[in-house]
Amino acid sequence: MIVSDSTTLIILFDLKRLELLENLFDEVYISPIILEEISIKIPITLPSFMSVKKLEDKRLFDTLKLLLDLGESEAIALAKEQNLSLIIDEKKGRRIAKDMELKVIGLLGVVYLNVKKKYLTIDEAESFLTEAINHGYRISKKLLKDTLSSLR
Repeated sequence: MIVSDSTTLIILFDLKRLELLENLFDEVYISPIILEEISIKIPITLPSFMSVKKLEDKRLFDTLKLLLDLGESEAIALAKEQNLSLIIDEKKGRRIAKDMELKVIGLLGVVYLNVKKKYLTIDEAESFLTEAINHGYRISKKLLKDTLSSLR
């Protein structure tokens, strides 16, 4: 089980590649705000391995929203509350989540693990990441190169 912020989900929904998450996680929790964020363009139907989970305690969320956007704040608070890892790509949110001792992974990590577990070839991973970048996903060329090199 894992909690997810919106960036990775938006890319995976838009590119119709949700299996990259399903390959790795039995269950992916998202918060109500994340559901709103990923449904902005078009209404979506969550796959069976994804579900919306509400925060039971809003105090951490109330603090985090002073530093981050609402979606990141709610995703981090939910991951902390559920004692789960977090899928998040934004630098500031990742740093705060790590400072809170949460394990974090981003889209690159999801792709990396899919290659390591042999769900994707290195060429398929590179092609997917190029498509994600062309679709608006931002990643430094160095980080992309380093990740792909580590897979070879």
